[in-house]
Amino acid sequence: MIRELEDQHNLEKNELAPYATHNIGTRGRRYAEKVHPFRTDFQRDRDRILHSHAFRRLEYKTQVFLSGRGDHYRTRLTHTIEVAAIARTIARSLNLNEDLTETISLAHDLGHTPFGHAGERALHRIMYDYGGFDHNLQALRIVDELEIKYPEYDGINLTWEVRAGLIKHRIDYAGKRAELDGCVLPCMPSLEAQVADVADDLTYYGHDVDDGLDSGLITPEMMEEVELWRMVSAKAAALGLKKGEERFAAFSVRCLIDAMVGDVIRSSNAKIERLAPESAEEVGNLKEKLISFSDRFESLTKELRDFLYHNLYFHPELKKLNELSFNRMDHMFRIYLEHPEFMGETAQSRIGKDGVARAAADYIAGMTDRFAENEYRRLTGERREG
Repeated sequence: MIRELEDQHNLEKNELAPYATHNIGTRGRRYAEKVHPFRTDFQRDRDRILHSHAFRRLEYKTQVFLSGRGDHYRTRLTHTIEVAAIARTIARSLNLNEDLTETISLAHDLGHTPFGHAGERALHRIMYDYGGFDHNLQALRIVDELEIKYPEYDGINLTWEVRAGLIKHRIDYAGKRAELDGCVLPCMPSLEAQVADVADDLTYYGHDVDDGLDSGLITPEMMEEVELWRMVSAKAAALGLKKGEERFAAFSVRCLIDAMVGDVIRSSNAKIERLAPESAEEVGNLKEKLISFSDRFESLTKELRDFLYHNLYFHPELKKLNELSFNRMDHMFRIYLEHPEFMGETAQSRIGKDGVARAAADYIAGMTDRFAENEYRRLTGERREG
């Protein structure tokens, strides 16, 4: 028996919570398309992201440690896959739309620059006088404009719900509400977008601890000052694992992620039951997010995040790489402003519409770590050491 589109819509109607986002209620795409006989709109969006150039480039973009510095360290791609997996678990447990949740998760980092968070901070500084740079809005720009797949229009023509889910900040610093296609967005994102957001946070808490321990920049002894780590590592110790063993760290990280996921599910379910929204539209008009850690875990994860900032993200060894990243990106940007012909043909073709500064920012943001290193050397004539 073939499961056709109508069957999938009926499954959603019977299985999803009333406050979940249903495919049948999508606001559609910017450019109308025929429906697919076997795939829902959100499933098609997921596949378009997986087949995009921007998604494939995530394999060679830094998470924390520069791409190529070690075979086991996370990249943007492996981070994204982990976020999608955890987000699906949370969405399934809360009877939300797994396909939409997964799609937003897979797309959430498409706009990231080379060289990790340091690269984003650098490009925002570089673009300060030209409108700034934000990786969330860049992800939307990629799926709306920069991916070239269809003969009639730019972008990959995703549904409104996926595109809205990529706009993380609904109110800017001036108090202005975010808009999409000229329409003011609801105060709160969909529950599926909220799940993707929380899954992103807890995933990098867990895997940055894992990568930090692998690198030796942080140690299990250092982690003892973090209450959440003491809680989860006690389970490893109870099994007879020793702190210096690889199994101890690996099992503790596993318990760390499991504890955070479990807390999000239980805390979110309690909020949903308390506020009892009856539709996805009602969720958007609430005054608070429903998908979140409990108050206790919010405090625990904040302590963990602060520990990572002080001991890993701004570690002297990484700080040197961060400064090098800014200098190289800034140098390339200045060269492109004066010599836009040095950019790729697609980037050059957008100068008339977007201006040379934004075209250069798009070009740099789309680079992998490896391409950025090679491009910098090509532009400056600098030789690789060794």
